[in-house]
Amino acid sequence: MNKPQRKIIRLQKYDYSQNGFYFITVCINNKLCLLGDIYENKTILNDAGKMIEYWYKEIEKHFSYVYCLDYVIMPNHIHFILNIENSENDKSPSLFSIIQWFKTMTTNHYIRNVKENNWAYFNKRLWQRSYYEHIIRNEKSYIEICEYIQNNPLNWQLDKLFSTK
Repeated sequence: MNKPQRKIIRLQKYDYSQNGFYFITVCINNKLCLLGDIYENKTILNDAGKMIEYWYKEIEKHFSYVYCLDYVIMPNHIHFILNIENSENDKSPSLFSIIQWFKTMTTNHYIRNVKENNWAYFNKRLWQRSYYEHIIRNEKSYIEICEYIQNNPLNWQLDKLFSTK
């Protein structure tokens, strides 16, 4: 039996370690709302959401040349902008390796808290297998994405990732 081919969502032959701004969305598997709630158009993070925020901010401590910019944590996903800025011609980490590290750190921390602090259980994996990325190519796009991030809690019920799970 042949498994279905996964759709390739990255630009072919694009070097995702090169300098640039990247808009990323990472989603909780099965759209489970494990990270908090939206109340009066504001995100109210629970302990799991605060843990996600902690590890997001740790990215730039762990990866040289990576800067964490605007972000929003929603009940079942996180949107953020990363800037890879390597001025010393060293090989920067790839976007994939940065996201992989983030997912690993947050998953391990989450599992520990399921066992020790009765955090909500998830089935098999915390995060969806992949992530969504958009290469930000100009200032207009950057501004639009920042506005999208800022307004995401206001538009939660209209969001394609909206879930009551």
